[in-house]
Amino acid sequence: MDAEKIIPITGCLLGTAAGDAMGLCFENLSRTRQFRLFRDVEGYHFFFGKGMVSDDTEHACMTAQALIFSAGEPGRFIRRLSRNLRYWITGLPAGIGYATLRAILKLWLGFPGEKSGVFSAGNGPAMRSPIIGICFGHDTDRMRQLVRCSTRITHKDPKAEAGAMAVALAAYMAAGSDRVSPGDYYERLRDILIKDKADEFLNLMRQTVLSAEANQTTQDFAESMGWSAGISGYIFHTVPAVIHCWLSHQRDFEGAVKAMIRCGGDTDTTAAIAGAIVGSSVGPEGIPEKWRDNLWEWPRTVTWMADLGTQLAQVCESGSARPPLSLPFYGIFIRNLAFMLIVLCHGLRRLFPPY
Repeated sequence: MDAEKIIPITGCLLGTAAGDAMGLCFENLSRTRQFRLFRDVEGYHFFFGKGMVSDDTEHACMTAQALIFSAGEPGRFIRRLSRNLRYWITGLPAGIGYATLRAILKLWLGFPGEKSGVFSAGNGPAMRSPIIGICFGHDTDRMRQLVRCSTRITHKDPKAEAGAMAVALAAYMAAGSDRVSPGDYYERLRDILIKDKADEFLNLMRQTVLSAEANQTTQDFAESMGWSAGISGYIFHTVPAVIHCWLSHQRDFEGAVKAMIRCGGDTDTTAAIAGAIVGSSVGPEGIPEKWRDNLWEWPRTVTWMADLGTQLAQVCESGSARPPLSLPFYGIFIRNLAFMLIVLCHGLRRLFPPY
């Protein structure tokens, strides 16, 4: 098996999980409240030093399963991802986005994946696109098809597709190089999106790369863009901030995740996407060992995610589809109940000082 595929794919999945788990406790806290509640971002604060993942990691894994099942054939891919989303919601996942919820309800009502999306520019598609970019970034047309399928199954707004495409390209370029020039990244993105009338987004990304080239910190960049209250779930806020963070910390997984968290806002998603991109560059060994070891997940364990990544790498190399690794439904249901109870405790804790 070619390690050139295994390392970035498993790094992407585990990087998503570590970023997601690190950012989860900081979600929707102002920067000031972050510092008062959590003095450091050295380890997990979710459950006695252990971390758990949210829907960001679950979406990445469902996308990987669909790629394994389809070997990148768009029709099979969208059918499998539709199936994964339908059954995912029956496990009562916490924190599901409103647009994604409506789209999945349409899937249950019989809408095909091509027509189930709702008009929204949320950041859900950006959770699913890094793994697509790593696997199919060498074939731009195929990458575009798969990102479009993955996006439109839940989000129909063209802005969501442009943002997801930017993340897929970043993951692909990160996986293939120790350091990517911000200017080169922008030129390749422009070549992909130039026909999509994505001028507003390309202008945002131009500002992003200029800031990265000037060595502005990601937090200062966010403030200059008017996002001092935190990065929202709007994809035109999420993606520029994440791409800036990646360009500024290309081989520094820990630094990237911490910088993303300290921007505030939707920190589990932004840190998960940044973790996916940087993880595809540094691989699993580039993720701090303490973060990998303290991920408290079952049945979607660190070992299971690494095995899923290996299976996907095998499919990418052979071009032959196969049944993907699965998870026991009873395990998912039990895990989600425990997760919701812990999240509820965190919500109650936020009612009390320090403010």
